[in-house]
Amino acid sequence: MAVVTITDDNFEEEVNSSEIPVLVDYWATWCGPCKMVGPLVEEISSEFSDKIKVGKLDVDANQASAARQNVMSIPTLLLFKEGQVVAQHVGTLSKNQLKELIEENL
Repeated sequence: MAVVTITDDNFEEEVNSSEIPVLVDYWATWCGPCKMVGPLVEEISSEFSDKIKVGKLDVDANQASAARQNVMSIPTLLLFKEGQVVAQHVGTLSKNQLKELIEENL
């Protein structure tokens, strides 16, 4: 499954109404650490395609969604289940750390 672009307009449909857990990567084009996390998020979307949906939300273009989740620093990764945040990580992390975060909360 490809990484989904999440926006203020489709957040309800893509995240809150999803029948499977959703990992959302809150990022911005100017954010150096986000560029390190981005490829990991894309790899995870392939490896976990049967278990979760993966999306990216540009905080500059979608400030309402970022504010609603109190995202103050980026990169921030939030894992949603049934519209609720069940796990959160702020900052960079390794692929193994990301896999653990997901597996512990599925």
